[in-house]
Amino acid sequence: MSILKQLWTAVRGTATEAGEAIVDTQAIRIMEQEMRDAKKHMNQAKENLTKVMAEKMGVEREVTRLKKEIEEHETYAGQALDKGDEELALEIADKIVEFSNELEAQEELLSSYISNISNLKSTIKTTERNIKSLYRELSVVKTTESVQKASSAAAAKFSGSSSAITSATASLERIKQKQQKRSDQMNAAMELQNESGGGDLKARMKKAGIVSGSTSSNDVLARLKAKKAG
Repeated sequence: MSILKQLWTAVRGTATEAGEAIVDTQAIRIMEQEMRDAKKHMNQAKENLTKVMAEKMGVEREVTRLKKEIEEHETYAGQALDKGDEELALEIADKIVEFSNELEAQEELLSSYISNISNLKSTIKTTERNIKSLYRELSVVKTTESVQKASSAAAAKFSGSSSAITSATASLERIKQKQQKRSDQMNAAMELQNESGGGDLKARMKKAGIVSGSTSSNDVLARLKAKKAG
């Protein structure tokens, strides 16, 4: 039983590693999708916030209206008392109580709207900062991933005896050797030609001072003068 349990644990461990490997290979793609989802939810949150703010404006107008109604009816009640009509004044007072109760309820609702809107704005602002930060991190991760892939490809391509760079270097060395061999062959041929044509002997006689190295213009002029005089 213990062995079976260990085998099952090993299988689960292998499955977990395989799953993590799949997730790791798709990590950037998953991250990008999650960021798109987060941005979509953020846009929805902003849209909902505008609706809540619009509802708050409606409550504010209602609060303003009720306060105006109460003020006007208090004036009416005072006028009724001035005329000695207490029954009318009491009826108006009942209306004032009705307006006051409604005003209290609307003010509580308005207070709730104000608090919720403040919290929503703060949450949206914080979430936006987090999303921007994650986008920056994602950009760095993608750049790092690209650089590492390029480095890995270069390392695989330019390392080992069978790599392209090694093959190219070997070819270059063979070309240089062939060029050197041709150069040596040409030098040998020129040396042989000089020897067969007496060139090498003349060069050695010039070096020994037995023959002049070259004829100058003064030598030519002197020869022409001597020929003319004779």
